[in-house]
Amino acid sequence: MKKIAFLLLALPVWLTAGETTYTIKSYNEEGVKAPNTHYLGEAWLSHVLEADDTLDYNITKATFKANSTLDWHKHATPQVLIVVDGEGYYQERGKDPVRTKEGDVIRCEPNVEHWHASSREQDVTYLAIYGGNEPTTWTEVLSREAYDEVAKKLKVE
Repeated sequence: MKKIAFLLLALPVWLTAGETTYTIKSYNEEGVKAPNTHYLGEAWLSHVLEADDTLDYNITKATFKANSTLDWHKHATPQVLIVVDGEGYYQERGKDPVRTKEGDVIRCEPNVEHWHASSREQDVTYLAIYGGNEPTTWTEVLSREAYDEVAKKLKVE
């Protein structure tokens, strides 16, 4: 009788345990080559998490091959960049550019124009966390000459 009572209690747990699903996606996936519209060079994107009715932010993994640039742009919400591999450059309008490296975390406030890219010497991979469904506002092309000037200024000896 005890065995039957145990089975009757355990059976619903055992049956529903097999039905539990998780959403698991690896940021290690390379993603897809981005259409070459707002950058020079080669970039790969993987949409790790996308905003929906219950999640109000996106996480995108971006890999820029060495010597690739991203145009000036801004976001309606804060953007956080977590550099997970390589080195790159980051600059906000009116401020000096900086070299970024693995482990760096950058917070860019809403509506602040900025750009980020790989360094001339290395690829860079970062996770970009940004809010909602508002599209990125592209403001100005970052010319190859401007990028080269930053690369020269931030050159590692």
